[in-house]
Amino acid sequence: MKKIKFIDRTVLKFILVGVVNTGVGMAIMFGCYNLLHWSYWWSSAANYIIGSILSFFLNKYFTFQNTEHSWKQVLTFIFNILCCYFLAYGLAKPLVAQVFQNFDTSLRDNIAMLVGAVLFTALNYVGQRFWIFKKE
Repeated sequence: MKKIKFIDRTVLKFILVGVVNTGVGMAIMFGCYNLLHWSYWWSSAANYIIGSILSFFLNKYFTFQNTEHSWKQVLTFIFNILCCYFLAYGLAKPLVAQVFQNFDTSLRDNIAMLVGAVLFTALNYVGQRFWIFKKE
């Protein structure tokens, strides 16, 4: 039975890619919500649509050094992103609403987007590392 290491070079590379994605994505998400006055869901979705495209290429080639070329991999990546997105943000919004119920709605939504981003990152790493770009 092969031992699985969760902490290795891929974690550091994933974090580095995540820093780039986070900067781009948070600027998009908070800009859409606070400047363009888009809803919680549209703002966070814009973040993940653009961030996911960037993430796919950076993680595929830089983090996991995956050379596979297939539509199945692209579709699996999209499915992973969607699952992580709806799970992370679907949990974050009601959790934050419960904990910060006396706060202004706008502040609660901003906190929920931040919590959702953290949950999304953890779930997404597991999906990409052990499912989409796993080494055979």
